[in-house]
Amino acid sequence: MIIIPSIDILNGSCVRLYQGKYNQATVYSKDPVEIAHSFEDAGARRIHIIDLDAARGEGRNNRKKIGLIRKAVGATIEVGGGIRTPIDVEELLSIGIDKLILGTVLAQQPTAVASWVKEYGDVFIAGIDAVNGNVKISGWEDNAGVDDVGLACEARDIGFTGIIYTNIAHDGALDGPDIDRTALIAEQSKLPVILSGGIGSEADVEAVVRKAHPGIIGIIIGKAIYEGKVSLPGLLESYH
Repeated sequence: MIIIPSIDILNGSCVRLYQGKYNQATVYSKDPVEIAHSFEDAGARRIHIIDLDAARGEGRNNRKKIGLIRKAVGATIEVGGGIRTPIDVEELLSIGIDKLILGTVLAQQPTAVASWVKEYGDVFIAGIDAVNGNVKISGWEDNAGVDDVGLACEARDIGFTGIIYTNIAHDGALDGPDIDRTALIAEQSKLPVILSGGIGSEADVEAVVRKAHPGIIGIIIGKAIYEGKVSLPGLLESYH
């Protein structure tokens, strides 16, 4: 089980939203680079970064800061949020980002995404974010008109080799993860899945490890780290 700490960037700061609501953002640091350093110092070998401004179509103003994070740490970095054109793909790959998370463009332009997979290879992860099985896009502000299981299976058919699945209702709520729905995504897609959303304690992490479908290979943790609900060094030592 891979433990992946998360950095969400809004207006250049490290924040956490509640259930994806931009008007309920808590700022934890003005310096995401420092946060990334702290994660690597704790033992993280992989860091999850979401550009919240780009996710809802507000430009690439956080890309410079993401580049500074890339230069500052040696960990594998996956980035999502607003990656919707070949220019976005090229820009992020050119600064050394290891994995790119595609959500909105996957739901809206699967044919285009399939061509990217053929051209760039195994650098993409399908980002599937849903409420009651209904996929949300554009910073979780719009409905995609597709269900999560169907999109997961389409991602498999396109050639994706992994999925990050978020139950938005649990994101930032610290109320426990949706293990069952994440397991369904893994079972139906036959792809390795990373669970995101709802981790509020080390007991939640233990529950995922104990109960989860074997296709669930990782857990993204954000707010629980910033709020001191879990010990990142301890988790990284226990699950690696």
